[in-house]
Amino acid sequence: MNLSWQIVRLELKETFSISYGNYTFRDALIVSLKSHNATGYGECTAIDYYQINLQDFVQKLEVIKEQIEFQKLHYPIEFYGFLLTLDLPSFLRSALDCAYWDLFGKLENKSFLELNAIEIKQLPESSITISVDAIKNQIQKIKKSSWNKFKVKCNHFDENNIKSLLELSYNIALDSNGSFNKENCIWLQNEIVSEKFSYLEQPMKKGQENYHVLKANLHGNWMADEDCQESNSLEKLKSHYKSINIKLLKCGGLTPALEMIQKARSLNYQIMIGCMTESSVGISAGSVLAPLCDFADLDGANLVANDIAKGSQIVNGKIQISEKSGLGIVII
Repeated sequence: MNLSWQIVRLELKETFSISYGNYTFRDALIVSLKSHNATGYGECTAIDYYQINLQDFVQKLEVIKEQIEFQKLHYPIEFYGFLLTLDLPSFLRSALDCAYWDLFGKLENKSFLELNAIEIKQLPESSITISVDAIKNQIQKIKKSSWNKFKVKCNHFDENNIKSLLELSYNIALDSNGSFNKENCIWLQNEIVSEKFSYLEQPMKKGQENYHVLKANLHGNWMADEDCQESNSLEKLKSHYKSINIKLLKCGGLTPALEMIQKARSLNYQIMIGCMTESSVGISAGSVLAPLCDFADLDGANLVANDIAKGSQIVNGKIQISEKSGLGIVII
């Protein structure tokens, strides 16, 4: 098995504005695993508010390259066990895990769905992100969009803006990226109209000191993002959040995400498969878990002007999972 990688710059179609800052591009590390004329691909992006530095990842790959290439081809769960011994950050572990699933499926001539006996009984529609902006501009974008579901970003609490969104007859989720405070959240969960939002994502900055004020049995569908990094978080969050956002980069890849979904279901969480701003490499990986989820936020590649791959697609919110082997990823 041969390991290689490259860093690419993904230019965004428009400025992506959230509470953490404004972004016009994302740098992405594309990892490739090759064996017997087949190549599997994985991706991780540089996210400053997660303290992700791709050059650090490149240095790490140079150190572990020989160990990875020495591995025999086993079922992906065994490969993931090996990855855990390398003490890698979750973003890099995810890229390698996804690349291996893609490679393994291509070698077996089976899709990820076939390998995991996942049936497509239902597929949630993906939301499209509405960046931080003046409320009138956000509403205008929603009305002009051909998508049906929207995730509206905000960088502070504004009761009037929230009421303006609630007056719309659209499927809207609210994502403050941790910019609300405890008083804001108490107001929201005591207002029955909050139930009109499909979910209220990560309202405050990560940490139990904040989320303890959230009550899952009150109004509003609180959804954990940064507060929920792995399966071990699920039980302690149950009385505070009704739903969770699973991102492959955050939890460490497809292998732990499958485990996380199973445990979350046993605890009666609603589940969203989410993404960062990624190319179709990362979005194709996330898409294969959509049949197991209630919500999807897989618009990452739709925000990119120079997508580098083909695979699963999100067309006006409709998820079209590739039927090709592995994750169906082809670099273009």
